Amino acid sequence: MKKNNSKTSPSKKAQNYSPRKIYSYPKYWAECFGTAPFLPMSKTEMEELGWDSCDIIIVTADAYVDHPSFGMAVVGRLLEAQGFRVGIISQPAWDSAEAFKTLGEPNLFFGVTGGNMDSLINRYTADLRLRSEDAYTPNAKPGARPDRSVIVYSQRCREAYYDTPIVLGGIEASLRRIAQYDYWSDKVRRSILIDANADILLFGNAERGLVELAHQLANGRKVRDLWNLRGSAIVKDSLPEDWTEIDSTRIDWPSKIDKIPNPYDFHNNQKNTVQTATDEIKTLRIVPLPLQRKVDLDHEKSYIRLPSFNKVTNDAVLYAHASRVLHQEANPYNAKVLVQKHGTKELWVNPPPIPLETEELDWVFDLPYKRRPHPSYKQARIPAYDMIKTSVNIMRGCFGGCTFCSITEHEGRIIQSRSEESILNEIKKIRDEVPGFTGTISDLGGPTANMYKLNCKSASIQKSCRRLSCVYPTICKHLNTDHSSTTQLYRKARKIKGVKRIAIASGLRYDLALKDHEYIKELVTHHVGGYLKIAPEHSEEKTLSKMMKPSISSYDEFKILFDKYSKEADKEQYLIPYFIAAHPGCDEEDMLNLSLWLKHHKFKPDQVQTFYPSPMALATAMYYSQKNPLEKVRYKGEKLKVCKDIDNRRLQKSFLRYHDEANWPILRKSLLSLGRADLIGNGPQHLIPPSKPKTYRSSRIIKR
Repeated sequence: MKKNNSKTSPSKKAQNYSPRKIYSYPKYWAECFGTAPFLPMSKTEMEELGWDSCDIIIVTADAYVDHPSFGMAVVGRLLEAQGFRVGIISQPAWDSAEAFKTLGEPNLFFGVTGGNMDSLINRYTADLRLRSEDAYTPNAKPGARPDRSVIVYSQRCREAYYDTPIVLGGIEASLRRIAQYDYWSDKVRRSILIDANADILLFGNAERGLVELAHQLANGRKVRDLWNLRGSAIVKDSLPEDWTEIDSTRIDWPSKIDKIPNPYDFHNNQKNTVQTATDEIKTLRIVPLPLQRKVDLDHEKSYIRLPSFNKVTNDAVLYAHASRVLHQEANPYNAKVLVQKHGTKELWVNPPPIPLETEELDWVFDLPYKRRPHPSYKQARIPAYDMIKTSVNIMRGCFGGCTFCSITEHEGRIIQSRSEESILNEIKKIRDEVPGFTGTISDLGGPTANMYKLNCKSASIQKSCRRLSCVYPTICKHLNTDHSSTTQLYRKARKIKGVKRIAIASGLRYDLALKDHEYIKELVTHHVGGYLKIAPEHSEEKTLSKMMKPSISSYDEFKILFDKYSKEADKEQYLIPYFIAAHPGCDEEDMLNLSLWLKHHKFKPDQVQTFYPSPMALATAMYYSQKNPLEKVRYKGEKLKVCKDIDNRRLQKSFLRYHDEANWPILRKSLLSLGRADLIGNGPQHLIPPSKPKTYRSSRIIKR
């Protein structure tokens, strides 16, 4: 490749990059039509607005609810505020392209999303059974969305209007932006961008990329010209010649070697050519460590080549390696472009978008949402709306990094917080505008209850950090753990006239809360309605380390404070802990120990969950590869214990409900196989009772 002779420090250039404010763009000419009461879902509504066409049409697998907790509403109102005419096609029939012609051909593009949830997670349980309800559909009716909604909708849009650009977004597309293991088909699938035959994919919270894309297309540019748009993925026929390629296997070689070279000590000065279908590795020049500062490697014009789709499909170790590299390249301030070959095509994945600043996030949440479902649903109940209609989202992002969760991969680790004023104003809007408001705000939260305004103390360290979690294995010394902003927010919210109660329903990161006892006291005294959800997930360190969760001792410490402050407030309150069965690295013995912990603490969980391998999660890479991508991935490294058999997964789940009589037969067999017959009996030290003798007759049988 050609050598770039720029003398500017590329790393500083990237870290000091300041994006354009999303509200600062000149308005599109269609601004003259004003704000729609609801974004139109029919030609009739368009005519009432005086529109002859839509500039952008959003196709979504969810019912249209004009509320900032629903993705299609945020995207629609965001684009409307830029001056564009935006229409919504919600849960269309997908057996033909006719439903996708409802609003006519959009002038700029179709935006396709699977909704607030992945369509397959929405439709199937972790045991691959069809769910009986869909919370994002009127009256919870199941079957209103297809499997792999993004792919199906995109293909139908292409059939309807072949030449119209198709933009993918939302969590379903975001978590499938590169080759990914698909639990439902038990295989590695191509990037969803290729399967959907779409033009571009915007991942994460995509406001920045979406606004820029819309204005660029409105100005006559083509999607193919926007290949370097942050937060996007695009398919290319060839790669730019003046860029430097870094082979990902040189960063973290998936084999048994002693030293890991510096990721950026490799310089390819060969002219770029498109790789052949044989995926031959380009020759890279290794620069010795003492000479690395003399090498003119432009970080702004270098990319990491991940193992190809063909390779990760046929080599589970390379899959784990690719997953590891992807997660290491997640900080928007230092991440590099990722390239992955799919056949003869190159998938080009740009660095994540720069997080929104507080005033930008406030602006997004202050858009003219009606905060209600579209009138066409009439009196139909939409359960997901009922859950959030009186809740307020105060922040985005999560720096927990739990391996089984994909929130971090989607929203990022950097917390984006709204201002106090914006949040308090939204509470007042709920009080004044939501029909039937009773005085209770059901939640002030986000992905986590207690990360509001908690960021790195050092902007420079934050921009260079590559940690997967700010709180694991220990809480980073550079992380601000002062919860006073949250405590102050709670106090101000309680004082709003007409508000009787502020509940906190989002999950609490209790190890983080332990850094601020005043916050715990405030929470327990005023914001727990009898029960508080927390998620220790397991009791065993071996399993917790694969989850990137804190030791169970943190839970014990938190419970002491919870009980203390509940007693001081003269309130009878309880913790509701959540646990996961069958997580990679967890075996029957671990689940047995967890069930003994539950019994010792007198917990009898009703709602329990089995590990669900969601796309792109690190734990999913563990599940598929049986390797641990939290460490350097090696072919000869330790093989993780992974529970894939459906019966064994159900067995592990049964340990969480050791008190359920229906589980006793299978648990007896397991205890005997583990050599723990001592736990079968009727005493307080036993886990489950012995089987009933054949002569046993229930006392509930009425004697005749």
